[in-house]
Amino acid sequence: MTDSHDDPSQTPSTPSTPPTPVAPPADRASLRDGLRFAFGTLTVLPARITRWDRPAARTGMACAPLAGLVVGLLAALPGVLLLLLGGGPLLAAAVTVAVPAALTRGLHLDGLADTADGLGSAKPADAALRIMKQSDIGPFGVVTLLLVLLIQVAALSNAYADGWSRGALAAVVAAVTARLAMTLASRAGVPAARPGGLGAAVAGVVPREAAAGLAAAAVLLAALTALPLGLPAAGRQAAAVVAALLAAELLLRRCVRRFDGVTGDVFGAVAEVSATTALVVLALG
Repeated sequence: MTDSHDDPSQTPSTPSTPPTPVAPPADRASLRDGLRFAFGTLTVLPARITRWDRPAARTGMACAPLAGLVVGLLAALPGVLLLLLGGGPLLAAAVTVAVPAALTRGLHLDGLADTADGLGSAKPADAALRIMKQSDIGPFGVVTLLLVLLIQVAALSNAYADGWSRGALAAVVAAVTARLAMTLASRAGVPAARPGGLGAAVAGVVPREAAAGLAAAAVLLAALTALPLGLPAAGRQAAAVVAALLAAELLLRRCVRRFDGVTGDVFGAVAEVSATTALVVLALG
């Protein structure tokens, strides 16, 4: 980024030379590059990736919750409209769940299925990673997908049954938390399971302090956005984010032990497990 300062010593008669743009240092990426990376890799929304390197990945994964915010808002919109038009909570929930799948081309769900197949294979890490790279989905993946989608729709339906605002907030919180879980999964110290792919590009790029700060901010913002609905709702939303991140952390650690690191599939699985956990907690009470 370029810093510009006004020189108070200049007068109207003094010619001024436009400042020369300064490129970001090689070990840093601009916020714009980071946003392009986040939206370009985590959504199908139009975003031309301008840099594909570790600094861009660092900024991009730190911006991942912002991509989740946009996905959540776009998911909540048709759900709320259907509910207000008399479509009922179940239909609103089903459409709300379908939108993030469409906005990611189902990549996160595919990652969840592949990770379930790899974890369920009971084979060594190399063999499990080969299973995860196959184009087909095994029985573990199919069952996991069905259960996760069923739970998401059921939980969201319960939230929508209590009003459109609670359902919309649940959709947004789940989407943001899912991408925040991916940010935490890309923190320093988490290794990549193999040299290629998105997992290797983003593994270990986010400083631990930044990841922890983003998590704390998300919990606080989740509580603040629900305050108009009352203190119990605010506490429930904060608890949903915490529970979702804990569930994602447990899965992440299991995958690191099982596969000797993370892959793009693991990131997708972490996102879906986090979103599902958040929706379940928000459906309670």
